[in-house]
Amino acid sequence: MILRLLLVFAILLVIDLYVYQLFKSAFKKSKWVHYGFWLFSLGTFLYILLASSQFDPASTPRKVVNTFMGALMIIYVPKLFMVIALIFQDVVRLLLWGYEKLKNSLVRGEKQAVNSSRRAFVSRLSIGLAALPFSSVLYGVIQGKYDFRVISKKLAIDRLPAEFEGFKILQISDIHSGSFTNREKIAYGVEMILEQKPDVVFFTGDLVNNKASEMDEWKDLFSKINAPHGVFSIFGNHDYGDYISWPSEEAKAKNLEDLADVHRQMGYRLLRNENAVISKGNAQINIAGVENWGYPPFPQHGDLELAMKGVDDSNVTLLLSHDPSHFDGEVKNFSKKIDVTFSGHTHGMQFGIEIPGWIKWSPVQLKYPKWAGLYKENDRHLYVNRGFGYLAFPGRVGIWPEITVLELTAKS
Repeated sequence: MILRLLLVFAILLVIDLYVYQLFKSAFKKSKWVHYGFWLFSLGTFLYILLASSQFDPASTPRKVVNTFMGALMIIYVPKLFMVIALIFQDVVRLLLWGYEKLKNSLVRGEKQAVNSSRRAFVSRLSIGLAALPFSSVLYGVIQGKYDFRVISKKLAIDRLPAEFEGFKILQISDIHSGSFTNREKIAYGVEMILEQKPDVVFFTGDLVNNKASEMDEWKDLFSKINAPHGVFSIFGNHDYGDYISWPSEEAKAKNLEDLADVHRQMGYRLLRNENAVISKGNAQINIAGVENWGYPPFPQHGDLELAMKGVDDSNVTLLLSHDPSHFDGEVKNFSKKIDVTFSGHTHGMQFGIEIPGWIKWSPVQLKYPKWAGLYKENDRHLYVNRGFGYLAFPGRVGIWPEITVLELTAKS
């Protein structure tokens, strides 16, 4: 723990030393700005030290954790943008220095004056530009995490029975109730779900952060979610309680069974490596659900063979699997046809830029090539939901909480 804290302090100190160069160039004659910068940094370090010494993921109130993480993001994300600007400035300066050294055509005094003026201008510009990420993160913490978006798409499945034409599937994922603090906002999100009037609802894992008890004050809200053909659910990696310490393995196992009971109390049909069938008229669709299957360090409790046991392969099959890595790892080449896989897990990292038809970017794509939205491979579809809740960083910037509505059709 101490070594981790020292490493965090070392990284933050390097960032602060780098950013200080901007303030030094921009406010050469304002010593109070320099003193204020380091007093603020010292205060941040003391805050981190105090919060870390009292932090326990199993018992620390969620408002304290959210405030702590939000404050760090608001302070250091803008500083990281300043560091990027500084690195760019230093690279340009190095190239100019090399060019001028080779040409050796400028008078030394003139060069110093021009460079000094240029540095001061770039420094002030960089500080000004940092206001944009600061305001974005601030909005993400205050409102962005509640800026629920309904994403509606038509999904073509060639072998879809005529009885299921126009069948509406609503998907939510990654509720993470252990992060919630505002009941009114969450109730608003649930009302948005109910307004969609789907035929069936899929919940694709991570109901809690760690403990089943995190759902105690939210069960009544999420039990309102229903549909004519039911609500089907699965476990995600956080549902197993792997990220906190337990007094015994028995206590941890009991927590998982308590969480399974929460699903039942809310009226959700929890699929633990098993399948079900929904019918319309004389036609049927298979619904299969696996427990979490991810690449290390994430657990692989999922058993696709078991989940698909007894499935009629002539029917359309829809699979609930929390981690989209499972699609590439097993699903897309599985012996039985799985027409659509529904996943979540990535949250789109809760940070990125999405402008439909133009740009779709998040740092999470460095780890997950399929991280948000609809994908198709081997004539099989994957939909990755961006998540309903939030985790660690108590906000969302550019990647908003998602309620997905997919309407099935046989028409391409």
